[in-house]
Parts: sequence; C-alpha cells; structure tokens
Amino acid sequence: MAAKTVFILNDREVRVALPAGTALVDFIRDDQRLTGTHVGCREGDCGACTVLLGTPGAQGLRYRAVASCLFPLADAAGCHVVTIEGLNPDGRSPSGLTPVQQAFVSEGASQCGFCTPGLVVSLTAFLLEDAGLNLDDAVTAIEGNICRCTGYTAIRRAVRRLLHEVGRLPQDPGERLPALIAAGVVPAYFAAIPVRLKELPAAVAGKSVRQPGDAVVMAGGTDLYVQRGPGLAGKELDLMSRREGFAAIWPEAERIFIGAAATVSDLMESRLLAAAFPPLAGFLRQVSATQVRNRATVGGNIVNASPIGDLSVILLALDAAIGLRRDAATRERKLSEFFLGYKKTDLQPGELAAWVSVPLCRDGILFHFEKVARRKRQDIASVNSAIGLEMDGERIAAAHVSAGGVAPVPLYLRAASAFLAGRQVSAETVREFIAVAGSETAPISDVRGAAVYKQALLGRLLFAHFLELFPGKLQAGDLP
Repeated sequence: MAAKTVFILNDREVRVALPAGTALVDFIRDDQRLTGTHVGCREGDCGACTVLLGTPGAQGLRYRAVASCLFPLADAAGCHVVTIEGLNPDGRSPSGLTPVQQAFVSEGASQCGFCTPGLVVSLTAFLLEDAGLNLDDAVTAIEGNICRCTGYTAIRRAVRRLLHEVGRLPQDPGERLPALIAAGVVPAYFAAIPVRLKELPAAVAGKSVRQPGDAVVMAGGTDLYVQRGPGLAGKELDLMSRREGFAAIWPEAERIFIGAAATVSDLMESRLLAAAFPPLAGFLRQVSATQVRNRATVGGNIVNASPIGDLSVILLALDAAIGLRRDAATRERKLSEFFLGYKKTDLQPGELAAWVSVPLCRDGILFHFEKVARRKRQDIASVNSAIGLEMDGERIAAAHVSAGGVAPVPLYLRAASAFLAGRQVSAETVREFIAVAGSETAPISDVRGAAVYKQALLGRLLFAHFLELFPGKLQAGDLP
C-alpha cells in the first residue's frame, strides 16, 4: 500500500494514499475534480496545467509556478499546492475576479479560455516572488504558457495593465504576501499557510520516508515524465529533492559545489554563482521556460546525457567535475570524462549523481554561451556551445570549450581547447580554432538540421563567442 502523502491543496489539508509516481495533474483533476487545471501536451510545453507550489525553506515559504503534468504527487508532501480555484475561491471582489483575472478580461486577452487559468497562475507566481516587477520579467514568467487563439499582443497588454494597477509592491517577502492579500491578488487564507504547513506530520509529509529498493530515482521529473509518464503512475519514487543537501549550492576549497537536485532556477538565483560567473543567469534564461526551470535539475540534465543538454554544455565549459555516490562513498570524475556514448555515462549500478563542482579562478573567467533553436525560449537546441577562458593579460592561459548537437554526447572540445592555450586573440587564431573544433565533431542529419548545416552553425557559434567576449578585436567579416 502506498505511503500517505500529506499537503495542503488550496485551503484544505489532504492525505493521499496513491502511488508516489501519480502525476499531480491527474490527482487534481480526477480525484479532486478541480478541472480548471487543464491537460494539454503532458510535456511541460503548453502551461495549461500550471499550478502554484509553495515550498517551505530557509527563506520562508516560497511560491513557484510548476507544470503539474510533470510533477510527482509525492513531491507535494509538506507543501502548499494552489490551483486556479484556490486563487479565487469565493469571488469576493466587486467583479468576482482577482486583479490578474480582471486584467485579462479588460484587455480581451482570453477567448476560448483553455490557456487562461495557467496564465493567471503563472502571473500570480510572478507577483508573489519577483523583486523588480518589470514588464520584460513578467513576460518571461509566462513564456511557458502557450495561447493558440487569443494572440500574444492582447496578453502583453493585460500584463502591462496588471503591473500598472498593482503598482509597487514590497520587496521584503514578509511584506509582499500581506500586500497581495490586501490587493485581492491572493485570498486571505494564504496568510495562515506557513503555520499550517509546520503543523503537518513530518513522517507522512514525506520528510524522511524510506523508499523500497525498486523505487524509481527521480530528480525534477521534467524529462522522465515525458519519456515514461504512463509507466510512472503506479510506481514508488526515490525523490532526490527529499535527500539532505542535494539541492544546496555551497563553496568549498576554491570550488563551488552544486547539489544534483538544484534546479535551473536555483542556479539563476544563486548569489555565489552570480559573483563567480556574472553572465550565467542571463544565459540560463534560454533553458526551457519558467515552469520547467523551476523543476529541472542539474543532476537530471547531466545523467539524461542528451547530446544537446544545455546545462551539460555549460558545465563542460566551466571545467566541472561530478561526484558519484554509492552509500557513503563518493568518487569524483571530470564531467568531460563522464559521457561515454549516446545516452551512456560512467554512472555505475547503485550510484547517484550527488553534485557537480566548478573551480574558481582568482582573476575570474570569461564565459559565453550560444544556442540556436527554432524558438528562443523553451526549445531544444539544434546546436549549442559554451566557452570558458582564463586570461593572462592579452593571452589565453587556459580554455574550456564545449558543444552540443554535433556528436553523440555533450562534447568537450579537447583539441580546440588545447589549441587556444597560450595564444593571443586574433582573427587568424579564431579561424584556426574553428577549423580544429570542426575536426573533432561528427554531427548527423535529423529533424533539427542537416549535418552540414550543424557543422557550419557550430563554426558561427564559436566565432560569436569571441565576437562577444572581445569587442573590437574581431569583425563580422573575419568569419571564415
């Protein structure tokens, strides 16, 4: 019999004895009959199933938008799950709508209405968590919500109207929630949720449940549910998010360690990583969309071993190492040696990816990432590439270059990286570097492009790294 999962759904405590692998959206719709949360793609692409997830932590209760079609029921334990019905349970405002809903109505930003609940939930999450509340960030927050009939111009007008009407909000999380309750953005019962969560029984809330030996190991689930969704429904899970320290980011011995269960959003919000690699957060905006970034993990991206995994390509260029743990023993390998073949890694039976680490350079590094996909956001790359350079004056002291989509694995370009060491940046150096890199790759033709296209595209991405990192040193006409 499945262990009980206890959490708060909207304003009610629920105790569920369904298998851990049950998708949260199915529990919400089929068991609880909260059908405002819609089922669309079941791949995290459309945003129709978006719900709010309030998770207790060191910084208090934090709310994020997540795709409930890719979310295991067991990982809701001890949390607050909010559907569209929970944002406006009784329609007490004069119009019967929250300010977010009213903005959509006022600007004609909803037609068939299928996508609207997800958009409303995503924007509510943005108001709960975002510090700056500017238009660009608000639009980014809903990039994972697809609307097929209304048109995005009306939605942008609704977002602009909402930000104008809500006005400035306190940046202090302790003051933000009361302000949003007062504005009618979220209902009053939200104020009591932090205390109510603390009162949930720890054991059945999933704090320390021993899993059976045949449990499926799951990190964020954003890829596993796409690949094996129906097969996971009856499974018990070993959730990486419930393992102590697996979601942490910490400094140690001139390295930054990133727990395998840390999400893309965790990386974007880390002050440690921002100080060491200032452009990183901006590049990570190209990785999927908000609902997926809030769940997709470092360990999952690496162990999945996709030849075009964005995080794998980025970490290779940061000269990352990976910690592989079995019981109490941990062995370390360079990430560049971890990928053995297509979807094949050096992960041994019984091992888990516990962390990755990136070295800190005293003088910092120059880092750049490029990605070409059919959509700027929330799409798989045709080709991606990253570069990390340690400089010694005008010379490159050390280089780490990586590429995706041009080999069966996320590829560390060894020869090209070695070629750059000790050289000054010039048009001739970059042209030779691109030629060396091309000799290391073997792309194949597939739905994302012909092999010859990918080879040419890689050369242009590698050139773009230097064009961006060394302005004035190169011109577009220097491209080979």
